[in-house]
Amino acid sequence: MKLIPTLKALPMLAAAIVAGGLTMPMASAQELSEAHLAAARRAVLAAGALQSFDEILPILAEQTKTIFIQSDPSVTPVIEEVTSEVALNLADRRPDLNKVVYEVWARRLTEEELTQIGDFYESPIGKKLTELGPQLTALSIGAAQQWQDEISIEMVRAVRTELEKRGVVKQ
Repeated sequence: MKLIPTLKALPMLAAAIVAGGLTMPMASAQELSEAHLAAARRAVLAAGALQSFDEILPILAEQTKTIFIQSDPSVTPVIEEVTSEVALNLADRRPDLNKVVYEVWARRLTEEELTQIGDFYESPIGKKLTELGPQLTALSIGAAQQWQDEISIEMVRAVRTELEKRGVVKQ
């Protein structure tokens, strides 16, 4: 299994994780107070947790263009114009996603925990972590991919050697 080969896939992965989180049972069915939701909003915004979703609409627009252009390339300019108009109209719905994310956080973290998270991410070190987050993620994914490749080669060699010793595989 290969890890995500490009960072362009990260926004979609993040969306899938959030969507999966929405289908998980909630810790409790209590109504969320305005203060609790406000703490969640502050923590989410301070953590930069919504930034990974900024590319969802542009990616979907590009995929939609591709589908329609493949079916009739002769009307490419019209398809591009219409897709851009529709995407711009749908951008107004982005606050709906943000609200769901705030609720996801609020249902899984207490108001006090969210306040502490907000405090951390608004601190100098928290801001630095938010700023470096995409770079740290990219480098971490790269390191994991390199490690996976090295371990894969080592595993194949070790299994082959052992199978050769047992006479299952010939040299």
